[in-house]
Amino acid sequence: MVTITRFAPSPTGFLHLGHVYSASLAWRSARESGGRFILRMEDIDKTRCRPEFEAAIYEDLTWLGLEWDPPVRRQSEHLDDYSALLEKLSDRNLIYPCFCTRKEIAAEIARSNSAPHGPEGPVYPGICRDMPEAERQRRFEQDEPYALRLNMVNAIAAVKLETMRFHEIGKGYIQCNPEPFGDIVLARKETPTSYHLAVTFDDAIQGVNHIIRGQDLFPSTHIHRLLQGLLDLPTPTYFHHGLISDGKGRRLSKRDKDATIKSLREYGYQPEEVRKMVDYG
Repeated sequence: MVTITRFAPSPTGFLHLGHVYSASLAWRSARESGGRFILRMEDIDKTRCRPEFEAAIYEDLTWLGLEWDPPVRRQSEHLDDYSALLEKLSDRNLIYPCFCTRKEIAAEIARSNSAPHGPEGPVYPGICRDMPEAERQRRFEQDEPYALRLNMVNAIAAVKLETMRFHEIGKGYIQCNPEPFGDIVLARKETPTSYHLAVTFDDAIQGVNHIIRGQDLFPSTHIHRLLQGLLDLPTPTYFHHGLISDGKGRRLSKRDKDATIKSLREYGYQPEEVRKMVDYG
């Protein structure tokens, strides 16, 4: 099987050394196996994504010698794809609109003495899950903001969860366990998809069969495996690598300006020097 990997940054800031590490691992895996290395722009967030950051990503990868196989898929150009997925899930009663504000959710969690915490924080308490249809329509007609949430109970009932696994390199097969996440958000009124829905579909439609990404995203794989089962999508092999940190042990972020590839280039570093910083020759 030809290895197809990808690097899928969000153009919300400049690339840093952590991005280089992830992109380099994916690029090397593809090239050493004679496969393909795909670049994808996860540019759904209209408030934070900017053209100059996207341009900088192309420039940084080119400077580092991490050439990609065209074309570049930009999520903002494929919103109809995600809408179609949501419609399929809605037809099967697997999603529902949630009109709760963050304040209302926090207040409900505070009132509960046993509010569970999942991998992404406090679990949504299901306030709108059983809202009568007439009330939903009334609130739609009033043009209220809403999120579309996955009904986790119905979703698990719709698949054979006990047979759903994913393969993590170095760990073997892992049983899918999405229940701790609760009713996750798959889209919002102003944002037609979530990271979870878009990345799962895009990896499938682009034929990605080897996903290499940071350890911080490992828990999300349980959600992605569930969505693959619900949408009849293939399951790739995964490798979640360790995260690059600064001298104080803190995980690098886009706010760490000194660690951005743009800054390092301006300081006079050469591509091979930057690659060596992440132990990539």
